[in-house]
Amino acid sequence: MFPTSLESDGSDAIHPDPDYSAVYVTIDTDDGHAGHGLAFTLGRGNEIVCHCVDSLRFLVVGKQVNDIFDNMGEWLYNINNEGQLRWLGPEKGVIAMAVAAIVNSLWDLRGKIEEKPVWKILVEMTPQQLVSLIDFTYIEDCITKEEAIQLLENNQQLKETREKYILQSGLPAYTTAAGWLGYSEEKIQSLCSKFMSEGFSAFKIKVGSDIEDDLRRCRIMRSCIGSDKTMMVDANQKWGVQQAIDWMKKLREFKIHWIEEPTSADDVLGHKKISEALREDGIGVATGEACQNRVMFKQFLMSGAMQFCQIDSARMSGLNEVLAVYLMANKQGVPVCPHAGGVGLCNMVPHLQAWDFIALTGTTENRLVEWVDHLHQHFIHPPRVENASYVVPTDHGYSTELKEESVSDHLYPSGRVWRALVEAGRYRDPSLQHKHLQMINEQDEGRSIKKPPMFEDKETKYIF
Repeated sequence: MFPTSLESDGSDAIHPDPDYSAVYVTIDTDDGHAGHGLAFTLGRGNEIVCHCVDSLRFLVVGKQVNDIFDNMGEWLYNINNEGQLRWLGPEKGVIAMAVAAIVNSLWDLRGKIEEKPVWKILVEMTPQQLVSLIDFTYIEDCITKEEAIQLLENNQQLKETREKYILQSGLPAYTTAAGWLGYSEEKIQSLCSKFMSEGFSAFKIKVGSDIEDDLRRCRIMRSCIGSDKTMMVDANQKWGVQQAIDWMKKLREFKIHWIEEPTSADDVLGHKKISEALREDGIGVATGEACQNRVMFKQFLMSGAMQFCQIDSARMSGLNEVLAVYLMANKQGVPVCPHAGGVGLCNMVPHLQAWDFIALTGTTENRLVEWVDHLHQHFIHPPRVENASYVVPTDHGYSTELKEESVSDHLYPSGRVWRALVEAGRYRDPSLQHKHLQMINEQDEGRSIKKPPMFEDKETKYIF
């Protein structure tokens, strides 16, 4: 867990003080390989996902790796439909995020075993192999297995040329890092200048709490970046439907490319109404970072409720289900613009977007990947952006392995960083009970921190 709340990094209209965090899962094999995956949270509640991972571990530990990889779609169906745990979802919320952490660690493991980046493994699959990764239950009225295979078959002969192109040009990015809600006018201006000097031409700013303040802040950003740059806004689900329409009508003077998450993440009809109302203003609707599963995406895509499809690499049940959304979006003609930032999301999304370009769409038109330039120093293979484009990863795996020192220092609440903040009076967690505060201060003779049961190491290692 990282203390991003101290500088208002990540702040928006709904989440004023997030501490970017991750449930970090390591899966070890008998022959010495290890995969590292994660699910992203905002701090409190991270331990709940940890508990859920623990509840799922019996479905993974002791299994043969090839038995999982050879028909991963069927395996994923069984994980998501375990007779008792399914009731906690199904396929949504904490249970889905826990599955995502496990699935993403398996992909990192596969990349380490095959000594390839995950995007390369996906690209080299035949259409039939790729489709076998996906559980098509509930979405065949949008796209069938046969249709998905055909979409991929249509692009088989183009993959080699596309791969060479994208390795040279990269994946176009936009940045949110200059527009967090808690930032001052001076910070917005300095960060806009910084990112423009790095080649960025697309910027997103958070809105939603106060219309006069939004007008002021949007004016600051637009004046900084000029009239020729792309500008998006993000309300993080703050508004009701009519409120969203009325609010955005007042912001249309700023030439807004999209309004992101204008209302409840589950409200398909609301997003459709907003989309229809803002069409005349040239404002599209983007959503998906908090979308529960492929079934919800199916409804957004088929109804016309989203003009920009935003997947999150650690939502739903991980990489496999994200591929299903890419295929549905392609059939419906909706560009995918992945949500990133957080902890590890910028690491994973270039793998997904590279596969999309090479194996499916062959275009970057209207496809931008979010970039936030913090916390990358904690990863062994951090993501990189050059000239406002993601560099396609070449390291083996899913780029999600954290440095051991970063893990130990930021382990919550016993890591060195958190102990120092608490002792200095700079951080107080209202959810910590008195016994946990005692636990922070109690050390054994070896100077190691005593851990309550939920922190104990087990065969499947997970930390937060």
